[in-house]
Amino acid sequence: MKQMNTKYIFPLLFFVCCIGLQAQDVLTKDQAVSKALENNYGVKIAKNAVSVAENNTNILNTGFLPTLTGSAGANYNLDNTEAEFSDGRPDAVLNGAESSNYNASISLNYTIFDGLGRRYNYKRLKEQYQLSELQARETIETTILQLFSVYYNVAQLSDNLNALEETLQNTKDRLLRAEYQFEYGQNTKLEVLNAEVDINTDSINIINTKQDLKVAKRDLKLVLGETYINDFDVETEVEFALQFQKDSLFEKAKSRNVALLQTEKNIMISELDINSGKSAYLPTIGLSGTYGWNQSDNNAVSLLAVSTSTGLTAGVNLSWNLFDGGATITRVKNAQINLETQKLEKERILLSIERDFNNAWDNYQNKLEIFNIQEKNIVTAQNNFDRTQEKFKIGQVNSIEFRQAQVNLLNAELSRNQAKFAAKLSELEILQISGELLNVQF
Repeated sequence: MKQMNTKYIFPLLFFVCCIGLQAQDVLTKDQAVSKALENNYGVKIAKNAVSVAENNTNILNTGFLPTLTGSAGANYNLDNTEAEFSDGRPDAVLNGAESSNYNASISLNYTIFDGLGRRYNYKRLKEQYQLSELQARETIETTILQLFSVYYNVAQLSDNLNALEETLQNTKDRLLRAEYQFEYGQNTKLEVLNAEVDINTDSINIINTKQDLKVAKRDLKLVLGETYINDFDVETEVEFALQFQKDSLFEKAKSRNVALLQTEKNIMISELDINSGKSAYLPTIGLSGTYGWNQSDNNAVSLLAVSTSTGLTAGVNLSWNLFDGGATITRVKNAQINLETQKLEKERILLSIERDFNNAWDNYQNKLEIFNIQEKNIVTAQNNFDRTQEKFKIGQVNSIEFRQAQVNLLNAELSRNQAKFAAKLSELEILQISGELLNVQF
């Protein structure tokens, strides 16, 4: 068995490594979503808001726990005193008489009953936490749509660039052929000049597309919240999967749409606000207790030189705001009006969802049909170009006819690229309206 020549091994290994490096530079759709959810600043801010709402639901923020307060103090007095005693002792005059007092205490207060206000407030905090999660989900969905709008713009420009470069290469081949024909007297200089003009046009189109691609990639990096040192490519293939799911998706939209779910949470919060406001009509009952220490160092004219006391004080207190000037009544009425507003908002959103879903679905079907037509148009334009190219080589068509076939193919490719990614973005919009955007494989 012959051994492989070593001079072929290293070039082969280098070629394989280059392929591997190129593969690493492709930013897949799943990777883009993962990086956006991890690094996008809007998503980070939304997650912080959820964390704050979660902290607010902790028992430490509910008012169900007692409060414990410690206090201490010291007083120092320097007095000039004249004392007359009732027992017949001679009067006393003290200049610079010193006295002091020291105290320390610890107090506990606990509300036994507050008209169920704490209970409704705690439920409200939990609903507010769930609402913040829905708001974060809305931010994430918006970010994903923004991400793919930019991602597919990069993909479309990448496909366009490939088509333009292929067109330029065909034009360069045409120029080379025209130069040979002119050199051997088979053609005029006009064919060479026409080819040069077309090369300049194709080159300018490529320069502009490359610039647009750079800008689009910067936009994509901004959405991802990252800065890449190296250049990268994106996936340009898409799959469509919603042709036969309209009814089921619409039912999901009426139950899982994030805007609708937020309104339902607001309705629950408004109901709790009413109950919380009504709790002010009831009394508040609380317990209090204090354990204290007090020491006084008296001056010479006092009956006691030093007195020290320690003791425990406990009590039950009740307070009932019988009339607060109408503030509670106004607060409850406004909460009831807000509840009615939220219910009206829910009805409005349901109508908007139906309209938006049907518009998005029709838009998707329209763009998908356009894409399918453009796919067929590509086949026609490619066949026309191939045949025109064959006839051009044998002199049956001129350069103008060849250029027209070439431009027709390029326009068909550019239109197909635009239709493909527009249809995919429309599909994602339907998924967002139906509440399924985060449940699909990108």
